[in-house]
Amino acid sequence: MNLNKHTLVALVNDKPGVLNRVASLFRRRGFNIDSIAVGHTEQDGISRMTIVVSGDLATVEQARKQLDKLIDVIKLSDITQESTVDRELALVKVKTTSQTRSEIMQMVDIFRANIVDVATDSLIVEVTGDEDKLESFFNLLRPFGIKEIARTGRLAMTRGAASG
Repeated sequence: MNLNKHTLVALVNDKPGVLNRVASLFRRRGFNIDSIAVGHTEQDGISRMTIVVSGDLATVEQARKQLDKLIDVIKLSDITQESTVDRELALVKVKTTSQTRSEIMQMVDIFRANIVDVATDSLIVEVTGDEDKLESFFNLLRPFGIKEIARTGRLAMTRGAASG
């Protein structure tokens, strides 16, 4: 894992404008968000944001402190150094011909991905895994011609017992 990439997890009130306030905080401070994924949690009214941000420790600590001050942030954790399970989902549209289709399908099987759409000149493949797995898959598909990629961004949870 890139040591300059930090994974922050924020539990936030599920209200309009919260995502905008978080993104604005990063924008005002000149920080770049590598990825952000937001979704409902097991608790009504609470969403979970997984934010991947690049920077040195001091920069990320400053961002973390600023995030922690936002009124709608209930709990904030930097889980970069924790033992985590990280996953990302991607949809990849790749060019195919009758000659290349079977070779691409073999790669899909090797990466435990799924074909979710078939057209005469392309396939859409759904693949999940860590960032390295996805990048490896994309690199193998590039010679065939990738038409489009859509990615969720990193989702992460610490391993073991739920943190309280």
